[in-house]
Amino acid sequence: MKIDAHHHLWDLNAVHYPWLMETGTVRFFGDPSAIQRDYLLPEFRADAQAHGINASVHIQVGAADPWAEAQWVQQVADQNPDWPLVQVSFGDLTADDLGAQLDRLQSLPSVRGVRQIIGRAPGEDAQTGTNALLSDPRFLQGLQELGARGLSFDLQLLPELMEQTAEVLAQAPQTPVALCHAGSPHDRSAHGLSYWSNALKSLSALPQVYCKLSGLGMFDHNWTADSVRPIVETCLSQFGADRCMFGSNFPVDSLSSTYSLLVENHEQLLSEDQNRHVFSETARRFYRF
Repeated sequence: MKIDAHHHLWDLNAVHYPWLMETGTVRFFGDPSAIQRDYLLPEFRADAQAHGINASVHIQVGAADPWAEAQWVQQVADQNPDWPLVQVSFGDLTADDLGAQLDRLQSLPSVRGVRQIIGRAPGEDAQTGTNALLSDPRFLQGLQELGARGLSFDLQLLPELMEQTAEVLAQAPQTPVALCHAGSPHDRSAHGLSYWSNALKSLSALPQVYCKLSGLGMFDHNWTADSVRPIVETCLSQFGADRCMFGSNFPVDSLSSTYSLLVENHEQLLSEDQNRHVFSETARRFYRF
């Protein structure tokens, strides 16, 4: 089983995504106008299967109604039993009704975990205020609740937040954590990558934290295999291939790459043994296929 551990799907007639449908707004990952259309499983599947990928993990993606999104993804999974599809849904770990939210999500057999984004990009974070989650005691309690229920947490943040986040995660050791997008190294200068690498050590030192090699084109649309080599090699060195997994982040990363180029560039940077873990075994274990 070869797995894409991080992608999105959307049917704009079924679920509303306010961020996606904004007009005239260029986001940190680029101009979204090219992806303001339905992106459904057949299209994704055709790209993925061309590279031997035959299973995937859908990650929540900012729906106005997260429960409607989770139900829709479950329908997609049910209608395509020959394509193993599991999902990470949105959950507000600080909500007073978190238990009820998780009960409802766990009624869907495809749900494996929850994502609540802590950090996206420096400018946007200042407006959203999501960085404040880390200092909210309810957030830690929610993380602990996920672990108690056998659910994982997908972590999206910036390098500047890694050390504080590690202090929180250390208090929830039973909760498996998947670090999205290699921790979003947004500053690709030598200084920026050095800062990211040092901050990443605080997370990689925690055995329950895994790392996704995904989203590497969001902060550099002109990326190449060589330009992201330091990022990939650092992740492999700190986490080990058995705690790293590949994710396309499609269709968002289609703004900077074709699916084929994305896979080929990642494979170019991996040994045969690393490839086996990154494209298959790590995600199969982590997301319980």
